[in-house]
Amino acid sequence: MTRVLLVDDQALVRTGFRVILDAQPDLDVVGEAGDGLEAIAAAAAHAPDVVCMDVQMPGLDGLEATRRLTAAPGAPAVLVLTTFDRDDYLFRALEAGASGFLLKSASPEQLVEAVRVLASGDALLSPAVTRRVIARFGAAAPPESPSEGALPELTERESEVFALLADGLSNAEIASALYVGEATVKTHVSNILLKLGVRDRVQAVVHAYRSGFVHP
Repeated sequence: MTRVLLVDDQALVRTGFRVILDAQPDLDVVGEAGDGLEAIAAAAAHAPDVVCMDVQMPGLDGLEATRRLTAAPGAPAVLVLTTFDRDDYLFRALEAGASGFLLKSASPEQLVEAVRVLASGDALLSPAVTRRVIARFGAAAPPESPSEGALPELTERESEVFALLADGLSNAEIASALYVGEATVKTHVSNILLKLGVRDRVQAVVHAYRSGFVHP
């Protein structure tokens, strides 16, 4: 059972999300909060696996709340949900440690799938989001020279996984493409992040383009 915390300053929005998520047999909404400070307190009280976080809220906003939540040991995964498709929100959310970014105009099915993806330890980095991240952090930067940032020695399978990860595929999609189990992909991804010395999939994507491993 995945424990979910809903954070939004609009009670009606929280109610709608609760109805959608609680209808799933594997998801359980364990708490709600109306602003960032309430979110931090609720997370400490309920120990959620996933936090659905609004951005614009009174007091402490969702981006700073995300930063504080993800900095704590055993932090939950944070799915940022916003009405506004703004690049500054996207990049600030990812920099704050969010594992996913979804517009509130998404379908109920997309919300459910996003929560499940984050609960599995994966990141919701769609191809469209990947392209925007690359445009901001990767393609705009000159490639690193081999002496400055060469990729470590990856196995052939890790290289295949890394190339698909750089295209924005989820673990499940990579597993399907390579005809292997999702657990195997998760192991490869963990090894890749460790060898690259990067924190998460977003940084891995940027590194893939900056190093010249893949090209826009």
